[in-house]
Amino acid sequence: MTARILLDACVLYPTLMRQMLVAAARAGAFQPLWSPRILDEWRHAAARSGPVEAEIVRAEIALLTSGFPGAMVAPDPDLIDRLSLPDPDDRHVLAAALSGRAEAILTANLKDFPTRTLSRHGVLRYDPDGFFCDLLTEDGELAGTLLPPITLAAEQLGQSPKSILKKSRLPRLAKRLGL
Repeated sequence: MTARILLDACVLYPTLMRQMLVAAARAGAFQPLWSPRILDEWRHAAARSGPVEAEIVRAEIALLTSGFPGAMVAPDPDLIDRLSLPDPDDRHVLAAALSGRAEAILTANLKDFPTRTLSRHGVLRYDPDGFFCDLLTEDGELAGTLLPPITLAAEQLGQSPKSILKKSRLPRLAKRLGL
């Protein structure tokens, strides 16, 4: 059975990380989950870059929700109120993970999702760099799925793939991919 992983808004935006996650999910490496509020947070973050970016994100959200029809989870508001995290504004993420029966939350916001707290709820926490490396350990052929978005981003920005991954806070993945 494929792992169910709740994607926090901070891994859906920036673009490269989202493209890599979507590619891995489409390849069957994991089952992505998100909530309406997580998608709204992504939309809000992108809107700060301007109206064009906001429209692009609206279209991408529509594509994601249609491409992964089982990914949307709507946590019970009462559950959100009963949970405790260092940042109360992040309780909805844990509630979505619990409502979606996720094994883990994928987030770059590690300090606000303490492993001890999550483990009490039977949920793991992954950081993006470790998550991608773990996926490659499970399926080495997944590198062929992850490399195209990395290469495209590097070409568009005129930088090396290694540099792009380091700027994306994925240095172990860069090393793992031999970049």
